[in-house]
Amino acid sequence: MALARLLSRAPAGLAARPRLPLVGFARGLFIQTENTPNPESLKFLPGKPVLDTGTAEFKSFREAQVSPLAKRLFQIDGIKSVFFAQDFITITKAEETPWSMVKPHVFSHIMDFYAEGGKVLNDANEGISDTQITDDDSEVVAMIKELIETRVRPSVQEDGGDIVFKSFDEETGVVLLKLQGSCSGCPSSSITLKSGIENMMMHYIPEVTAVEAIDEDEDEDDLEILSPPTGGKARQASNEAREALKSLGDQ
Repeated sequence: MALARLLSRAPAGLAARPRLPLVGFARGLFIQTENTPNPESLKFLPGKPVLDTGTAEFKSFREAQVSPLAKRLFQIDGIKSVFFAQDFITITKAEETPWSMVKPHVFSHIMDFYAEGGKVLNDANEGISDTQITDDDSEVVAMIKELIETRVRPSVQEDGGDIVFKSFDEETGVVLLKLQGSCSGCPSSSITLKSGIENMMMHYIPEVTAVEAIDEDEDEDDLEILSPPTGGKARQASNEAREALKSLGDQ
């Protein structure tokens, strides 16, 4: 995933992973494709807006009923999930289905859809940002959302995925996130989650003690999260972390 870029934005940096862009052409519509760290996911860039705001992910044809484009894409044999962001589409296929059988149909469906001028999502299902700060958010939750929006999300979306904020436990300090797009099921997702996102959040937000991923079909209330052990390294003062977080946008 985007571990190298995430770590490059944290105190200790690593070199970015080289990208392998591919190019597709479908009857007049130029579509660029990019590989992702997940071999079963491919990122398609139609060169036109996909969503105005937020993201949307569909894991089945039934879920895709709110999206005319996703319904078309699920008609392709071997499609496991469809993920929409503001300027790209990530398709995840079954392992046994080769990309040579999938890509031409994806190109065709995307081209036809844009030629018809349809909307990606129905009006009532427009993408909503999970990082929008509300009046009910605590100061810590607001900081977590800001860090995800300014530091984490840009990196993982470059690799065709997304990280969605689900909750923060004030007592244990555990942040729950949901992996989407190419991040879901990616072999390197756990490394990115722990070595990249968790370390970054714990560095800038002392109240965070751990970051965990929630499965697609798993209820947050059913998760058994162990409380972090007491003791350990001394943390920086909260006001120092908040000042560091405020300065992220200027770096």
